[in-house]
Amino acid sequence: MKMKPYKHPAALYPYREWSLEEETYQEENNQRSESVFALGNGYIGIRGNFEEGYHGDKGTSVTGNYLNGFYDSEPIVYPEGAYGYPARNQAMLNVTDAKIIELSIDGQPFRLSSGQVHRYKRTLDMRSGILLRELEWEAPAGQRVLLKIRRMVALQHKHLAAIHYEVTALNFSGTVAFTSAMDGTIARPEVTDDPRLGAGSAEPSLLPEAAGYGEGQPFLWMKQRTRHTRFALLTAMSHKLAASSDYETREQLEGERLSVEFTVRLQNGESASLSKYISYHTSRDYAEEELMTKAEEVLQLAEARGFAGLLGEQRAYLDRFWTHTDVEIMGDPALQQGIRFNAFQLLQSAGRDGVTNIGAKGLTGEGYEGHYFWDTEMYMLPFFTYTQPGIARSLLEFRYATLGKARERAAVMSQRGALYPWRTIDGEENSAYFPAGTAQMHINADIAYGIKQYVLATGDYDFLADKGAEILFETSRFWADLGHFNPARGGAFCIDAVTGPDEYTAIVNNNAYTNLMVQDQLHYAVETASWLRRAYPRHYERLQRGIGLTEEEIAGWQEAAEKMFIPFDGELGIYAQDDTFLTKKKWDFEHTPEDKYPLLLNFHPLVIYRHQVLKQADLVMAMFLLGEQFSLADKIRNYNYYEPLTTHDSSLSPCIHSIVAAEIGDLEAANAYFGRTVRMDLDDINCNAKDGLHTAAMAGSWMSIVNGFGGMRLYDGLLCFNPALPPQWDSFRFKVTNRGQLVDIFVEPEEVTYTLLEGEGLEIRHRGHSVKLSPFTPVRISLAKQLKAVIFDLDGVITDSAEYHYLAWKAVADELGIPFDRSKNERLKGISRMESLEIVLEDSGLHFSEADKAALARKKNELYLQQIKRITPADLLPGIGELLHGLRERGIAAGLASASRNAAYILERLEAGSWFQAVVDPGSVRKGKPDPEIFLKAAELLGVSPRSCVGVEDAAAGVAAIKAAGMLAVGIGDARLLGAADRVLSSTAELSVELLLEGFGP
Repeated sequence: MKMKPYKHPAALYPYREWSLEEETYQEENNQRSESVFALGNGYIGIRGNFEEGYHGDKGTSVTGNYLNGFYDSEPIVYPEGAYGYPARNQAMLNVTDAKIIELSIDGQPFRLSSGQVHRYKRTLDMRSGILLRELEWEAPAGQRVLLKIRRMVALQHKHLAAIHYEVTALNFSGTVAFTSAMDGTIARPEVTDDPRLGAGSAEPSLLPEAAGYGEGQPFLWMKQRTRHTRFALLTAMSHKLAASSDYETREQLEGERLSVEFTVRLQNGESASLSKYISYHTSRDYAEEELMTKAEEVLQLAEARGFAGLLGEQRAYLDRFWTHTDVEIMGDPALQQGIRFNAFQLLQSAGRDGVTNIGAKGLTGEGYEGHYFWDTEMYMLPFFTYTQPGIARSLLEFRYATLGKARERAAVMSQRGALYPWRTIDGEENSAYFPAGTAQMHINADIAYGIKQYVLATGDYDFLADKGAEILFETSRFWADLGHFNPARGGAFCIDAVTGPDEYTAIVNNNAYTNLMVQDQLHYAVETASWLRRAYPRHYERLQRGIGLTEEEIAGWQEAAEKMFIPFDGELGIYAQDDTFLTKKKWDFEHTPEDKYPLLLNFHPLVIYRHQVLKQADLVMAMFLLGEQFSLADKIRNYNYYEPLTTHDSSLSPCIHSIVAAEIGDLEAANAYFGRTVRMDLDDINCNAKDGLHTAAMAGSWMSIVNGFGGMRLYDGLLCFNPALPPQWDSFRFKVTNRGQLVDIFVEPEEVTYTLLEGEGLEIRHRGHSVKLSPFTPVRISLAKQLKAVIFDLDGVITDSAEYHYLAWKAVADELGIPFDRSKNERLKGISRMESLEIVLEDSGLHFSEADKAALARKKNELYLQQIKRITPADLLPGIGELLHGLRERGIAAGLASASRNAAYILERLEAGSWFQAVVDPGSVRKGKPDPEIFLKAAELLGVSPRSCVGVEDAAAGVAAIKAAGMLAVGIGDARLLGAADRVLSSTAELSVELLLEGFGP
């Protein structure tokens, strides 16, 4: 499915740089707005429900209050079970709703569905971390009030949330009553067939045990217990009412609802406000007998700070966060709003205590039941590693905390070592559909990759020694046991019966992504073992004793890595997604209606599994993560094959395609994919934001900026950048932290500026060249296109040996008794010898074995070699000698990209070899023209970016190769055949350095 240019739809929320605003209340959008206006602090998550509750009849509502890692567990009922299937499912609970504040004016309840709303505005302020609702409401009896309601979940206090509710009488004097309540009755999610949602339940998971009131300012508490896991939850709240007159209170307990009512009389123009502080504590964090004491301590702290004090702390915390995290996009307010919203929500969703993680929906909804996936290491972890490394470490510590359960899971799967769960809360496998769950064993390698990247980026080698190495060794042990050296593959190490990232292709042998990532992991495990022996010998000895690690086992990992089987298709020149993917029929996208997407909701899995169709990036993702292992030509070729087959039914997919599209020079596609990623929830692209936000896509939008348009990679421990500005933008800026040093990268149309904001000095690389940064000293580097190299075809450009080719092929054809003329010879220009032979033989009725074809090709070459012995320097085409001399004088490199395997010999005959700093022929590339590899290889050998090159060709296939390589193309010959070129000349005599420079501006 080719990605269409992304066009922002009519804004659901006005574009604001630092806020999300709702200027009118639209009931039909209520549930979606509850998700996007959610607040959290990594532990507590509160959906954007109104304090007074939902009273509409057009839209829907999910009252949501969540605690990261707090769950209940129920048996999974399988119609047909099997050994090793997970027995129980864990689901993050929707807990006691303590944000309730109901308001009545002279006995008339405030509701948006009654009376008249004269003014309404709701704002999520991303600099202060406050959800603000301001509205002017007229009661049915005519009393008008101004309401200002502020809500926060304290980023610096794990267990605390607060609300400040202010009422001003505008045209009356009368009685105002605030009813503050907590309600332990939780509506259960509906049972659904959509695997992206929760499984639902017929019975409540939180059971009431006790409730009561404390002394002093009204203090209310409720204790509940989970039905199956037996965790205790204590919810508590305290209050402070500010008013110019006395007030009365009345406490009430009705079923599972506990409340206190404050009644105060207001004069016209007067205001009253209620500050409400909420705490949640569970026995997952503390001993049960400590819960009340902990709650009292938190609420006392809140009362001492006051709402204004907490607001100041929140703003200071976010000031520090944005200093290290902010991304600026100038020229598109929708993108600017989206990237900041995504970063803010990521901060609100990530666990920071080492025992919780970050769910697929964060803390904004019940989709995926609050489970943690590979999303953490592959999407969220990079964001935190380079902006908030302390949070990144906590996310990895969760994996160490659950290593024991990963070992247990490996044993269930009859393997050694450790196997991490596909989806989990406390470390146990929760995926009931093993083809797209347990079989995605690549999560082991994903976690190892995350550890590697974290350590390289932060220099936190203590973490690697204390915790990371053990994870790395135990998961490597699993791979060594799972795979096997396959005689049918020449003894290569193969991994069978797995599912890669693409969930539309399940249970396959040798998934390329998995094998590549495992290979990288095993190399890293061997490297880490060697490093531990030298730098942390006691840790290494501890691991040897603790897990029985031996030198022989480590040597086995090395052998497996070196012999890893990576499926490759030589004819297509691409990596096969797995052993059988390329043998399947391609999905019929043309005749699949739009309403049949996502495919997983409209087709049986087996229907999908039989086709070449991808849910999300698979091999394309491997090319991003392990970029050094692929040439640019590989990336272009593989991207162009797999991208049209990808539905992007997963929200994880567009960002990866954006990154790779930017790397291969397709900025239009990169920007389209980025737009879809960064506005995933704010534009409700997948029409399911109501169920919770897409945290992986949010992190992916940051990756699209930093790794995509910023071109950032971490190679050899150094930050490397290759920035490119989409033409639709004016500029962009981002910051990254590397080993405690903060770098600002500002990309404009003509230059990039690197500035070290924190740190003593840092070396980075810009497009392969070392750049040393000093504190607060901007380094500006031009991004203007400059001609640095010209890459020529040989035949028809440097010299004309076409006649010799013709005579040689003619001799072969005559001997075979088949017709061959000059018109057919024209079709042979720019293509390989074997491809030419197929054209010569077509329609002849003759059939030859591959060996016979090879013999015919050798014969043609022998005849050709005899012919070209007559070449002399006089055979240089007009103007070429002068051009090559002019290029040398200007310091512009020259390269040769020829389809002829005799290129070096011809240059020797022409006495022109010294003019060329790089010569590439078909013997050093996988695919010939029109594939771009031969031109890209020449640019690589010259050490020049393709965007700084001009290619010169006389054949249509060659021009296509130049354009695919991202270079400017000059055609020599018939404009009707070479129309794809940027400039067509009738003769080489028209070539000049000045003409070639024209395409690079002044």
